[in-house]
Amino acid sequence: MKITVAIDSFKGSLSTFEAGNAAMGGIRRAIPDAEVTVCPLADGGEGTVDAIAGALDGQIIYTDVMGPRGGIIKSSYGYIPSTDTAVIEMARASGLTLIDESERDPMYTTTYGVGQLIKDAVGRGCRNFLIGIGGSATNDGGVGMLTALGFEFLDKQGCQIEQGCIGLRELAEIRDGNVLPDLKDCRFSVACDVTNPLCGKNGCTYVFAPQKGADPTLLEAMDGWMKGYAELTKNKYPSADSSLPGCGAAGGLGFAFTAYLGAELRSGIDIVINETGIEEHIKNSDFVVTGEGRLDGQSAMGKAPVGIARIAKKYGKPVIALSGCVADGAEATNKEGIDAFFPILGAPCSLDEAMDKENAIKNLSRTAEQAFRLADCIRNR
Repeated sequence: MKITVAIDSFKGSLSTFEAGNAAMGGIRRAIPDAEVTVCPLADGGEGTVDAIAGALDGQIIYTDVMGPRGGIIKSSYGYIPSTDTAVIEMARASGLTLIDESERDPMYTTTYGVGQLIKDAVGRGCRNFLIGIGGSATNDGGVGMLTALGFEFLDKQGCQIEQGCIGLRELAEIRDGNVLPDLKDCRFSVACDVTNPLCGKNGCTYVFAPQKGADPTLLEAMDGWMKGYAELTKNKYPSADSSLPGCGAAGGLGFAFTAYLGAELRSGIDIVINETGIEEHIKNSDFVVTGEGRLDGQSAMGKAPVGIARIAKKYGKPVIALSGCVADGAEATNKEGIDAFFPILGAPCSLDEAMDKENAIKNLSRTAEQAFRLADCIRNR
Protein backbone atom coordinates (compact mmCIF):
# COMPACT_ATOMS: atom_id res chain seq x y z
CA MET A 1 0.00 0.00 0.00
CA LYS A 2 1.31 3.44 -0.97
CA ILE A 3 0.33 6.18 1.44
CA THR A 4 0.95 9.92 1.22
CA VAL A 5 0.93 11.82 4.50
CA ALA A 6 0.49 15.60 4.32
CA ILE A 7 -0.47 17.08 7.69
CA ASP A 8 -0.42 20.78 8.57
CA SER A 9 1.39 21.82 11.74
CA PHE A 10 -0.36 21.48 15.08
CA LYS A 11 0.33 25.08 16.00
CA GLY A 12 2.18 25.43 19.29
CA SER A 13 2.83 21.70 19.40
CA LEU A 14 4.08 19.89 16.27
CA SER A 15 5.63 21.08 13.02
CA THR A 16 4.34 19.66 9.76
CA PHE A 17 7.35 17.31 9.63
CA GLU A 18 6.88 16.13 13.21
CA ALA A 19 3.18 15.49 12.64
CA GLY A 20 3.84 13.64 9.38
CA ASN A 21 6.57 11.47 10.84
CA ALA A 22 4.42 10.60 13.86
CA ALA A 23 1.64 9.42 11.57
CA MET A 24 4.11 7.47 9.46
CA GLY A 25 5.36 5.62 12.54
CA GLY A 26 1.85 4.52 13.44
CA ILE A 27 1.02 3.48 9.88
CA ARG A 28 4.13 1.31 9.66
CA ARG A 29 3.28 -0.46 12.90
CA ALA A 30 -0.07 -1.34 11.39
CA ILE A 31 1.26 -2.17 7.91
CA PRO A 32 5.01 -2.88 8.08
CA ASP A 33 5.46 -3.06 4.31
CA ALA A 34 3.59 0.17 3.58
CA GLU A 35 5.35 2.72 1.34
CA VAL A 36 4.80 5.96 3.23
CA THR A 37 5.78 9.37 1.86
CA VAL A 38 5.66 12.36 4.19
CA CYS A 39 5.06 15.69 2.45
CA PRO A 40 5.27 18.96 4.39
CA LEU A 41 2.09 21.03 4.35
CA ALA A 42 1.05 24.62 5.10
CA ASP A 43 -1.64 27.02 3.92
CA GLY A 44 0.43 30.15 3.41
CA GLY A 45 0.50 31.10 7.08
CA GLU A 46 2.70 29.85 9.89
CA GLY A 47 4.86 26.95 8.76
CA THR A 48 4.96 27.89 5.08
CA VAL A 49 8.68 28.69 5.10
CA ASP A 50 9.58 25.40 6.77
CA ALA A 51 7.23 23.38 4.55
CA ILE A 52 8.44 24.70 1.20
CA ALA A 53 12.11 25.05 2.11
CA GLY A 54 12.09 21.59 3.66
CA ALA A 55 10.47 20.00 0.60
CA LEU A 56 12.85 21.65 -1.85
CA ASP A 57 16.16 21.27 0.00
CA GLY A 58 16.24 24.96 0.79
CA GLN A 59 18.05 26.84 3.51
CA ILE A 60 16.80 29.02 6.34
CA ILE A 61 18.45 32.43 6.24
CA TYR A 62 18.60 34.44 9.47
CA THR A 63 18.87 38.21 9.46
CA ASP A 64 18.12 41.24 11.62
CA VAL A 65 15.17 43.44 10.64
CA MET A 66 13.04 46.20 12.13
CA GLY A 67 10.26 44.78 14.28
CA PRO A 68 6.62 45.87 14.02
CA ARG A 69 7.11 48.55 16.71
CA GLY A 70 10.64 49.50 15.72
CA GLY A 71 13.84 48.16 17.21
CA ILE A 72 15.84 45.26 15.82
CA ILE A 73 14.59 41.67 15.92
CA LYS A 74 15.92 38.36 14.62
CA SER A 75 13.97 37.10 11.63
CA SER A 76 14.33 34.47 8.92
CA TYR A 77 13.14 33.32 5.52
CA GLY A 78 13.55 30.34 3.23
CA TYR A 79 16.09 30.39 0.40
CA ILE A 80 15.98 27.85 -2.43
CA PRO A 81 19.18 28.32 -4.50
CA SER A 82 18.13 25.92 -7.27
CA THR A 83 15.31 28.22 -8.36
CA ASP A 84 16.48 31.57 -6.97
CA THR A 85 13.37 31.57 -4.78
CA ALA A 86 12.73 33.17 -1.41
CA VAL A 87 9.89 32.03 0.83
CA ILE A 88 8.81 34.67 3.32
CA GLU A 89 6.23 34.77 6.10
CA MET A 90 5.48 38.41 6.84
CA ALA A 91 4.60 37.43 10.40
CA ARG A 92 8.26 36.65 11.07
CA ALA A 93 9.04 40.34 10.67
CA SER A 94 5.78 42.21 11.29
CA GLY A 95 3.56 39.71 13.06
CA LEU A 96 1.15 40.27 15.91
CA THR A 97 2.83 37.63 18.07
CA LEU A 98 6.11 39.57 18.00
CA ILE A 99 4.81 42.29 20.31
CA ASP A 100 3.24 42.32 23.74
CA GLU A 101 -0.48 42.89 23.92
CA SER A 102 0.10 46.27 25.56
CA GLU A 103 2.08 47.44 22.49
CA ARG A 104 -0.46 46.40 19.88
CA ASP A 105 -1.65 49.44 17.99
CA PRO A 106 -1.74 49.51 14.16
CA MET A 107 -1.43 53.29 14.25
CA TYR A 108 2.27 52.72 14.93
CA THR A 109 3.13 49.21 13.68
CA THR A 110 5.06 48.87 10.43
CA THR A 111 5.80 46.37 7.67
CA TYR A 112 9.30 47.79 7.17
CA GLY A 113 10.91 44.52 8.27
CA VAL A 114 9.13 42.61 5.50
CA GLY A 115 10.79 44.88 2.96
CA GLN A 116 14.15 44.22 4.59
CA LEU A 117 13.65 40.47 4.19
CA ILE A 118 12.85 40.95 0.52
CA LYS A 119 15.85 43.23 0.03
CA ASP A 120 18.17 40.71 1.70
CA ALA A 121 16.85 37.94 -0.55
CA VAL A 122 17.25 40.08 -3.67
CA GLY A 123 20.85 40.63 -2.64
CA ARG A 124 21.35 36.85 -2.59
CA GLY A 125 20.09 36.58 -6.16
CA CYS A 126 16.47 35.67 -5.50
CA ARG A 127 14.07 36.76 -8.22
CA ASN A 128 11.09 34.56 -7.36
CA PHE A 129 9.19 35.26 -4.15
CA LEU A 130 6.53 33.28 -2.34
CA ILE A 131 5.04 35.45 0.40
CA GLY A 132 2.64 34.46 3.16
CA ILE A 133 0.91 37.51 4.63
CA GLY A 134 -1.16 36.11 7.49
CA GLY A 135 -0.82 37.13 11.13
CA SER A 136 0.10 40.78 10.67
CA ALA A 137 0.24 43.40 13.41
CA THR A 138 -0.06 46.21 10.88
CA ASN A 139 -2.42 48.54 9.05
CA ASP A 140 0.07 50.68 7.13
CA GLY A 141 -1.01 49.73 3.61
CA GLY A 142 2.38 48.09 3.07
CA VAL A 143 4.07 51.50 3.02
CA GLY A 144 6.70 50.32 5.51
CA MET A 145 7.68 47.42 3.27
CA LEU A 146 7.80 49.63 0.20
CA THR A 147 9.92 52.22 2.02
CA ALA A 148 12.53 49.55 2.80
CA LEU A 149 12.64 48.79 -0.93
CA GLY A 150 13.35 52.40 -1.87
CA PHE A 151 9.92 53.92 -2.50
CA GLU A 152 9.48 57.32 -0.90
CA PHE A 153 6.29 58.42 0.84
CA LEU A 154 6.51 62.10 1.62
CA ASP A 155 4.51 64.78 3.42
CA LYS A 156 3.86 68.30 2.09
CA GLN A 157 7.32 69.41 3.22
CA GLY A 158 9.00 66.60 1.27
CA CYS A 159 9.92 64.67 4.41
CA GLN A 160 9.47 60.93 4.88
CA ILE A 161 6.21 60.18 6.72
CA GLU A 162 6.14 58.31 10.04
CA GLN A 163 6.02 54.54 10.19
CA GLY A 164 2.59 53.01 10.76
CA CYS A 165 -0.92 53.95 9.75
CA ILE A 166 -0.48 57.35 11.37
CA GLY A 167 2.00 58.26 8.64
CA LEU A 168 -0.71 57.98 5.99
CA ARG A 169 -2.39 60.98 7.59
CA GLU A 170 0.38 63.24 6.23
CA LEU A 171 1.01 61.49 2.92
CA ALA A 172 1.15 63.96 0.02
CA GLU A 173 3.57 62.53 -2.55
CA ILE A 174 4.96 59.18 -3.73
CA ARG A 175 8.32 58.85 -5.46
CA ASP A 176 10.01 55.79 -6.98
CA GLY A 177 13.29 57.17 -8.31
CA ASN A 178 15.39 55.34 -5.71
CA VAL A 179 13.66 51.95 -5.80
CA LEU A 180 15.90 48.87 -5.65
CA PRO A 181 16.73 48.36 -9.37
CA ASP A 182 16.54 44.56 -9.30
CA LEU A 183 12.88 44.64 -8.24
CA LYS A 184 11.88 44.99 -11.89
CA ASP A 185 13.15 41.43 -12.47
CA CYS A 186 11.33 39.92 -9.47
CA ARG A 187 8.09 37.97 -9.48
CA PHE A 188 5.86 37.79 -6.42
CA SER A 189 3.22 35.20 -5.58
CA VAL A 190 1.34 36.14 -2.42
CA ALA A 191 -0.62 33.65 -0.35
CA CYS A 192 -3.87 35.40 0.44
CA ASP A 193 -7.08 33.66 1.50
CA VAL A 194 -9.18 36.71 2.40
CA THR A 195 -11.17 38.73 -0.11
CA ASN A 196 -11.41 42.10 1.63
CA PRO A 197 -10.73 45.26 -0.39
CA LEU A 198 -8.38 47.94 0.91
CA CYS A 199 -10.95 50.50 2.10
CA GLY A 200 -14.51 50.84 3.29
CA LYS A 201 -16.62 48.94 5.80
CA ASN A 202 -15.29 45.61 4.49
CA GLY A 203 -11.72 46.89 4.19
CA CYS A 204 -8.67 46.23 6.28
CA THR A 205 -9.22 49.02 8.80
CA TYR A 206 -12.79 48.32 9.85
CA VAL A 207 -12.54 44.52 9.70
CA PHE A 208 -9.05 43.72 10.97
CA ALA A 209 -7.53 46.74 12.73
CA PRO A 210 -9.61 46.28 15.93
CA GLN A 211 -8.16 42.76 16.26
CA LYS A 212 -4.70 44.35 16.23
CA GLY A 213 -5.38 46.85 19.00
CA ALA A 214 -6.85 49.82 17.10
CA ASP A 215 -8.96 52.38 18.95
CA PRO A 216 -12.51 51.91 17.59
CA THR A 217 -13.08 55.67 17.67
CA LEU A 218 -10.26 56.18 15.15
CA LEU A 219 -11.36 53.68 12.50
CA GLU A 220 -13.16 56.24 10.35
CA ALA A 221 -10.10 58.50 10.28
CA MET A 222 -7.73 55.60 9.60
CA ASP A 223 -9.88 54.38 6.72
CA GLY A 224 -9.95 57.92 5.33
CA TRP A 225 -6.14 58.07 5.35
CA MET A 226 -6.05 54.69 3.61
CA LYS A 227 -8.38 56.01 0.91
CA GLY A 228 -6.06 58.98 0.39
CA TYR A 229 -3.11 56.60 0.03
CA ALA A 230 -5.06 54.53 -2.51
CA GLU A 231 -5.91 57.65 -4.55
CA LEU A 232 -2.29 58.86 -4.64
CA THR A 233 -1.19 55.37 -5.65
CA LYS A 234 -3.79 55.29 -8.44
CA ASN A 235 -2.51 58.65 -9.71
CA LYS A 236 1.03 57.28 -9.74
CA TYR A 237 0.18 53.82 -11.08
CA PRO A 238 -3.11 53.85 -13.04
CA SER A 239 -3.45 50.04 -12.94
CA ALA A 240 -3.63 50.03 -9.12
CA ASP A 241 -6.98 48.69 -7.90
CA SER A 242 -7.79 49.07 -4.21
CA SER A 243 -11.07 47.16 -4.69
CA LEU A 244 -9.28 44.00 -5.81
CA PRO A 245 -10.24 41.09 -3.52
CA GLY A 246 -7.39 40.50 -1.07
CA CYS A 247 -5.97 44.03 -1.19
CA GLY A 248 -7.05 44.49 2.43
CA ALA A 249 -5.08 41.48 3.63
CA ALA A 250 -2.43 42.15 6.28
CA GLY A 251 -3.53 45.75 6.79
CA GLY A 252 -3.27 46.61 3.11
CA LEU A 253 -0.06 44.72 2.40
CA GLY A 254 -1.95 42.88 -0.34
CA PHE A 255 -2.56 46.22 -2.04
CA ALA A 256 1.11 47.20 -1.83
CA PHE A 257 2.17 43.94 -3.45
CA THR A 258 -0.30 44.16 -6.32
CA ALA A 259 -0.10 47.90 -7.01
CA TYR A 260 3.64 48.46 -6.60
CA LEU A 261 5.26 45.06 -7.22
CA GLY A 262 2.88 43.46 -9.72
CA ALA A 263 2.18 40.52 -7.43
CA GLU A 264 -0.37 37.79 -7.98
CA LEU A 265 -2.64 36.99 -5.02
CA ARG A 266 -3.24 33.25 -4.77
CA SER A 267 -4.68 30.68 -2.41
CA GLY A 268 -2.04 29.72 0.14
CA ILE A 269 -2.66 25.99 -0.07
CA ASP A 270 -2.51 26.15 -3.89
CA ILE A 271 0.91 27.78 -3.71
CA VAL A 272 2.24 25.14 -1.33
CA ILE A 273 0.81 22.24 -3.34
CA ASN A 274 2.23 23.64 -6.56
CA GLU A 275 5.69 24.37 -5.17
CA THR A 276 6.22 21.13 -3.23
CA GLY A 277 4.92 18.63 -5.80
CA ILE A 278 2.46 17.01 -3.39
CA GLU A 279 -0.03 16.31 -6.17
CA GLU A 280 2.26 13.84 -7.92
CA HIS A 281 2.67 11.85 -4.69
CA ILE A 282 -1.10 11.86 -4.13
CA LYS A 283 -1.72 10.71 -7.70
CA ASN A 284 0.45 7.63 -7.16
CA SER A 285 -0.93 6.75 -3.71
CA ASP A 286 -3.51 4.24 -2.54
CA PHE A 287 -4.40 6.31 0.51
CA VAL A 288 -3.97 9.92 1.67
CA VAL A 289 -3.61 11.16 5.25
CA THR A 290 -3.98 14.82 6.15
CA GLY A 291 -4.96 16.88 9.19
CA GLU A 292 -4.30 19.91 11.36
CA GLY A 293 -4.38 20.93 15.00
CA ARG A 294 -8.09 21.78 15.05
CA LEU A 295 -10.68 20.55 12.58
CA ASP A 296 -13.91 22.56 12.48
CA GLY A 297 -16.30 24.31 10.13
CA GLN A 298 -13.61 26.79 9.08
CA SER A 299 -11.49 23.90 7.84
CA ALA A 300 -13.96 23.39 5.00
CA MET A 301 -13.37 26.96 3.78
CA GLY A 302 -10.14 26.17 1.95
CA LYS A 303 -7.71 25.30 4.75
CA ALA A 304 -4.81 22.96 4.07
CA PRO A 305 -6.46 19.57 4.81
CA VAL A 306 -9.37 20.31 2.47
CA GLY A 307 -6.93 21.47 -0.20
CA ILE A 308 -5.24 18.09 0.03
CA ALA A 309 -8.58 16.27 0.01
CA ARG A 310 -9.69 18.04 -3.16
CA ILE A 311 -6.53 16.97 -4.94
CA ALA A 312 -7.00 13.41 -3.69
CA LYS A 313 -10.57 13.25 -4.97
CA LYS A 314 -9.36 14.40 -8.37
CA TYR A 315 -7.68 10.99 -8.55
CA GLY A 316 -10.27 9.02 -6.60
CA LYS A 317 -8.11 8.47 -3.52
CA PRO A 318 -9.57 7.82 -0.04
CA VAL A 319 -8.68 10.46 2.57
CA ILE A 320 -8.60 10.47 6.35
CA ALA A 321 -7.78 13.43 8.56
CA LEU A 322 -6.10 13.28 11.98
CA SER A 323 -6.65 16.27 14.21
CA GLY A 324 -5.61 17.46 17.66
CA CYS A 325 -9.27 18.20 18.34
CA VAL A 326 -12.53 18.11 16.42
CA ALA A 327 -15.08 20.88 16.92
CA ASP A 328 -18.64 21.55 15.78
CA GLY A 329 -18.94 21.92 12.05
CA ALA A 330 -16.10 19.55 11.17
CA GLU A 331 -18.63 17.37 9.36
CA ALA A 332 -18.56 19.94 6.55
CA THR A 333 -15.13 18.62 5.60
CA ASN A 334 -16.72 15.29 4.61
CA LYS A 335 -18.46 17.08 1.75
CA GLU A 336 -15.12 18.53 0.69
CA GLY A 337 -13.36 15.20 0.24
CA ILE A 338 -12.29 14.03 3.70
CA ASP A 339 -13.85 10.58 3.99
CA ALA A 340 -13.36 10.31 7.75
CA PHE A 341 -11.67 12.29 10.49
CA PHE A 342 -10.33 11.22 13.88
CA PRO A 343 -9.39 13.27 16.95
CA ILE A 344 -6.14 11.98 18.40
CA LEU A 345 -6.86 12.48 22.11
CA GLY A 346 -7.52 9.20 23.86
CA ALA A 347 -8.48 10.46 27.32
CA PRO A 348 -9.48 13.71 29.05
CA CYS A 349 -6.50 15.97 29.70
CA SER A 350 -5.53 19.61 30.09
CA LEU A 351 -4.68 21.81 27.10
CA ASP A 352 -1.03 21.88 28.17
CA GLU A 353 -0.95 18.10 28.32
CA ALA A 354 -2.59 17.78 24.91
CA MET A 355 -0.10 20.19 23.32
CA ASP A 356 2.97 18.70 24.95
CA LYS A 357 5.14 17.58 22.04
CA GLU A 358 5.83 14.08 23.38
CA ASN A 359 2.15 13.49 24.14
CA ALA A 360 1.03 14.83 20.78
CA ILE A 361 3.44 12.58 18.88
CA LYS A 362 2.31 9.55 20.87
CA ASN A 363 -1.38 10.33 20.40
CA LEU A 364 -1.06 11.05 16.69
CA SER A 365 1.00 7.93 16.05
CA ARG A 366 -1.40 5.72 18.00
CA THR A 367 -4.45 7.07 16.17
CA ALA A 368 -2.80 6.59 12.78
CA GLU A 369 -1.92 3.02 13.71
CA GLN A 370 -5.48 2.13 14.66
CA ALA A 371 -6.96 3.80 11.57
CA PHE A 372 -4.69 1.81 9.31
CA ARG A 373 -5.22 -1.46 11.13
CA LEU A 374 -8.83 -1.02 10.08
CA ALA A 375 -7.87 0.02 6.54
CA ASP A 376 -5.63 -3.03 6.20
CA CYS A 377 -8.35 -5.31 7.55
CA ILE A 378 -10.84 -4.03 4.98
CA ARG A 379 -8.30 -4.30 2.20
CA ASN A 380 -7.54 -7.94 3.00
CA ARG A 381 -11.11 -9.19 3.26
